[in-house]
Amino acid sequence: MTHRARRLPRLLTFLLAISVAPLANAFDTFVVRDIRVEGIQRTEAGTVFGYLPVKVGDTFSQEQATQAIRALFGTGFFRDVKIEVENDVVVVVVDERPAIASIDFNGMREFEAANVRKSLAEVGFAEARIFDRALLERAEQELKRQYLARGKYSVEIVPTITPLERNRVGITFDVFEGDVAHIAGIKIIGAKAIPEKELLKMLQLSTPGWLTWYTKADQYSRQKLQGDIEALRSYYMNRGYLEFNVDSPQVTISPDRKDIFITLSITEGEKYTVSDVKLSGELLGLDDDLRKLITVKPEETFSAEKVNASSKAITDYLGKLGYAFSNVNANPVVDRENKRADLTFFVDPNRRVYVRRVNIGGNTRTRDVVIRREMRQFESAWYDATKIQLSRDRVDRLGYFQNINIETPPVPGTPDQVDVNVTVQEKPTGMINLGAGFSSTDKVVLSAGVSQDNIFGSGTTAGIELNTGKTYRTIAISQTNPYFTQDGISRSTSLYYRTLRPLAINRGDYRIQTMGAGITFGVPFTETQRVFFGTTFEANDITTYDNSPQRYLDYVSAFGPRSNAVIFSVGWSNDRRDSALAPTRGTYQRAAAESSLFGDLRYYKASYQHQYFWPITRDFTLALNGQVDYGKGFAGKPYPLLKNLYGGGIGSVRGYEGGSLGARDPRYGDSLGGAKRVIASAELQLPFPGTQQDRTLRWFTFVDAGNVYSDEQNINLGELRYSTGLGLSWQSPIGPLKISIGKAINPKPQDRTQMFQFQIGTGF
Repeated sequence: MTHRARRLPRLLTFLLAISVAPLANAFDTFVVRDIRVEGIQRTEAGTVFGYLPVKVGDTFSQEQATQAIRALFGTGFFRDVKIEVENDVVVVVVDERPAIASIDFNGMREFEAANVRKSLAEVGFAEARIFDRALLERAEQELKRQYLARGKYSVEIVPTITPLERNRVGITFDVFEGDVAHIAGIKIIGAKAIPEKELLKMLQLSTPGWLTWYTKADQYSRQKLQGDIEALRSYYMNRGYLEFNVDSPQVTISPDRKDIFITLSITEGEKYTVSDVKLSGELLGLDDDLRKLITVKPEETFSAEKVNASSKAITDYLGKLGYAFSNVNANPVVDRENKRADLTFFVDPNRRVYVRRVNIGGNTRTRDVVIRREMRQFESAWYDATKIQLSRDRVDRLGYFQNINIETPPVPGTPDQVDVNVTVQEKPTGMINLGAGFSSTDKVVLSAGVSQDNIFGSGTTAGIELNTGKTYRTIAISQTNPYFTQDGISRSTSLYYRTLRPLAINRGDYRIQTMGAGITFGVPFTETQRVFFGTTFEANDITTYDNSPQRYLDYVSAFGPRSNAVIFSVGWSNDRRDSALAPTRGTYQRAAAESSLFGDLRYYKASYQHQYFWPITRDFTLALNGQVDYGKGFAGKPYPLLKNLYGGGIGSVRGYEGGSLGARDPRYGDSLGGAKRVIASAELQLPFPGTQQDRTLRWFTFVDAGNVYSDEQNINLGELRYSTGLGLSWQSPIGPLKISIGKAINPKPQDRTQMFQFQIGTGF
């Protein structure tokens, strides 16, 4: 039923009332002695008086009575309005429409009631509003529409109206949701050049399969179908079929409303080759520069993807020069006889603009300066799209915000100015650990501590850590100021006491106590690169027992139980990721070296890590990670055991017990780590359905490789251990959560495998 049709009964009632009322209550003109209102229960009398065109002492006529009735009906508050006259007293008799006191739902499990009430309010049906049956029908249709969008075509909705006191009604929707209708068949008619089987792979919608319970791809959605049609169009247009077309799709449903059948009729057309590529319009003398950005070449098969990429490249280039509103349109002129297309890029740079203000919003805790110092687009400077994107990435890499949105609206009344509006959504950046830690390696980890990545909204990180894990115990105080100087030089200081004991899986016992203090500075020398240098003083004590591993007994016998060291470190990082919280594209590189030149230890250690994130699709991200560590002793001393590296478990090679890889102690066969380490992993990451608001919740499949080598061994890639599996990661409200289910591919007899591994903390 259309909106106009629903209003027709009400309109007829209104017209009947204003035409009949004056005849039924005809009177002669008189001077009003008093005005009385009858029949109101909720409406204030003053509201009625406000619509009357007469006051006490005025002359009242039949025409004014008609106007009053018309005005009162127009409010929508009343079902019936009468004006009567008694001894020069105007009596307004009304029959109020009931108000909606409550809206409830029975049997609704698919949606949250609060969200549905909001959607019904958008169509005018909400609590405290006047009840109208036409609005009830509209609300019923809106509710049904939401169910149809979820693929529940057999849904039945029955509204019940319950009269209440004071002329109110309660509305209850009894919902019989039924089952989700699944796509039983998809056909593509008209495909000749490309097999139908290949085209079906392009579609997001599909028939039921072994994974559709998770992807919901077998549930029909009009939006998904439109997306699939566009995917087919892009697929053909990228292969030269300029005249490809999809006729109106046919969607039918079975009589029992459980199966849906989709038929797409397509017209492929002919395949076209590019004959010539031209530039036209106002080129600003940049002809050669713009031409280099065009990747479409003559005599190639026409590709819409290349055309769009070229248009975007020209637009971005002009945006870098301050032309924020430039337009680049590619126009192919087809020669059907020869199956060739002449391509012309029309360039309209529009006006050059500069930025009036940079506005920061959404930050309730973080200070404006923390965000502003990451901005590379400045006020009163020419608009630069590249700098705006760089600014967004730098703000995102802070890790303080769940979402960052930047808009550049034009300034009203000025032709050459825009504002840059940066809107952020903050996330919890503090962490408190209060005995809630657990890992599959250390078992229960009793810990307490507070850390804050954005303390007092200043961008400074500070923390106190108390960790009482069975293997690794720590008391540490740390502080990092990313802007120790206005130029962006960072300073990190730390004071710590650590105790390291063997893993629970080992039989040999020992204890390493370390006290230390350090300071590190970081100097930025590009927008993404930073160099670090620092120094740390450490005092180490090794305690051995009768059942200690032979390697520790030999080390203490040769060099003594106590050692002091002054460690110098230098490092470099290059962060080109689009986000530090949940990266989807870009790279991260880190190189570091440390060496002890003074004290009892003589060693050096170098490491290099490279991460690469590639967005395969809008939702799928391929994440690659590789890391190499190499340590060596010098000046006649071996690499110190207390600096050993470990491998296995989450963060290394999943599927093997944490810290279990590497050379074995000859006495007990325990893994004692090593001086060299190689780690590599590949993850295919994708978000959980329905969790678009939390981009940190992702599941992934992975392949890991790695191993640890002792000081006496050389790195041998043939000895790498491999594993595969799937897992989940989430920056949850109670802290970082990591879960993996891994299968060791090539374990050796001495290796210890572990399929299920997880770690969790407590956050605030």
